[in-house]
Amino acid sequence: MARHAPEVKNRKSNPGRKPGPAVAALHLLSDAEMRRIAEKIFNFSDADETEVEIGVVSDALTRFANNTIHQNVAEQVLNVSVRTVFDGRTARATTNKTDDDSLRRAVAASTALARSRPRNPDFLPMPGPQKYGKVGRYFENTAHATPADRGRAVARVAEMAEKNKQTAAGIFTTGVTQSALANTKGLFASHRQTRAEFSITILESDSSGWAKANAPDLARIDPIALAKSASEKSSASRAPNDAAPGRWTVILEPAAVLDLVGFLFYDFAGTAVADQRSCFNKRMGKKILGDNITLHDDVFHPLQSGAPYDGEGIPRQKILLVEKGVPKNLVYARATAKKMKAKPTGHGLSLPNDMGEAPMNLVFAGGDSSVDEMVRSTERGILVTRMWYIREVDPYEKVLTGMTRDGTFLVQDGKVAGGVRNFRFNQSMLEMLSSVEMLGPSVRAAGEESFEMVVPPMKVRNFHFSEVTKF
Repeated sequence: MARHAPEVKNRKSNPGRKPGPAVAALHLLSDAEMRRIAEKIFNFSDADETEVEIGVVSDALTRFANNTIHQNVAEQVLNVSVRTVFDGRTARATTNKTDDDSLRRAVAASTALARSRPRNPDFLPMPGPQKYGKVGRYFENTAHATPADRGRAVARVAEMAEKNKQTAAGIFTTGVTQSALANTKGLFASHRQTRAEFSITILESDSSGWAKANAPDLARIDPIALAKSASEKSSASRAPNDAAPGRWTVILEPAAVLDLVGFLFYDFAGTAVADQRSCFNKRMGKKILGDNITLHDDVFHPLQSGAPYDGEGIPRQKILLVEKGVPKNLVYARATAKKMKAKPTGHGLSLPNDMGEAPMNLVFAGGDSSVDEMVRSTERGILVTRMWYIREVDPYEKVLTGMTRDGTFLVQDGKVAGGVRNFRFNQSMLEMLSSVEMLGPSVRAAGEESFEMVVPPMKVRNFHFSEVTKF
């Protein structure tokens, strides 16, 4: 990974200084160019069927710590992946070059690998042309954001931290991804989207605060508001007290909810249920969560991101996964659907793979209670900003363990009473989602343990904190 961006030296000496020019000019491929690359590969291949995936990722990042920008980097990466099929045998090979010799070598490598593999009796022919719903996730302001754009925002954040006698650290990222999928059956699908992300941690001697946001549109990211939130959390959690472990009423902000419920995503895969690896085995159609829990997978939701097709080129469908606490449906790749006598839902992963499928656009239905209202309604509880270092303990009961971080507060008599030391938790997600007392409006949440989803803040009773940490 080549990163040769010029460093930005000592922001304190000149806060208005521009962090230097963009280090990589944005060059995206047109659909016509990607079609030409695919056609070349098809001509080089003698396989029964050939599939081509093309991906371009252009990312730029401004990193800061100790209230100073210390790194500005950018890279653009292109990958061309070739999958060949010979009598039910398939394999994939990848190159990052598009000259004829490199494409020929990728085809030859894929061919050699495919011929050496055992025949898959469940293998299905590649699909032909498809029709896809439209999603608009490319924004010029995000695609062409510069180091100066990011640097100005970071400079304001750092100045605020210094004024408050705090220390700020984090990242500000902007970028573009594009992809195309083509095969010799005539299928061609392409998608282009942008991405902006700002993450900040505000530190004091014995406390910290954190905030993060991610969106396709840079205009939806407000670094100053995020920094202010992190700053307030750090100030409010100074001199943390001890609170006893046990069963607590907890108020989980969206990032905390995201990183917990994100562990459920693969349990809705048909392959996971067929292989007896899902927490929903023998529970489909039974009420196991609360009445207020409804969940969809919906790539077309306005707060979601991603392509409207899956790794096989099948159109993604909006799927009702849980309705009022009852698991209703699973998602299926084509082969899984045939095996389980269901219909494909457009959630397959690129072949070959051993996972089958997964819902990548989870949307939890929310409510109309704000976090402040949840606090006011709580006699004694814990307010949690986010979780980290989460690990699965029991996959069938979906018991997770991990710790709170960067803003954990005691709620007493309807008010935030101050910071408390972080907890380790040991909690079943099925139990938690059966104990939700209040829901806030659903938002696009960003965390550290799961990819972005649309989730609400939650007030949950009897959440199990197993021990107190030393910080």
